[in-house]
Amino acid sequence: MYMNMMKKMMYFGLGAMSMTRERAEKVFSEMAEKGEISTEEARQFVDDAIKKGEEERIEMRKVISEEINEVKKNFSMVTRSEIEVLEKRIKDLEEKLQQQ
Repeated sequence: MYMNMMKKMMYFGLGAMSMTRERAEKVFSEMAEKGEISTEEARQFVDDAIKKGEEERIEMRKVISEEINEVKKNFSMVTRSEIEVLEKRIKDLEEKLQQQ
């Protein structure tokens, strides 16, 4: 269930990010050319779509970050800085052993 939720969040984020300004402008320009909407409405839709996409991307990053932090709490994961500290300790111990 957890993985299914993560997949859905990932697909949602990818969909929101795939709506580029150029693509949105093309879609709404075509609608304006067909007379389905006015040029001003098309411009407003593009601006709104881009703004909404940015808001959703920010929210998606927040949700993903929270989920990653939750996973870190539930599983024993070693951070890169912890590994670096251990590597330094090992190196120091090796040097001490070589000196003896």
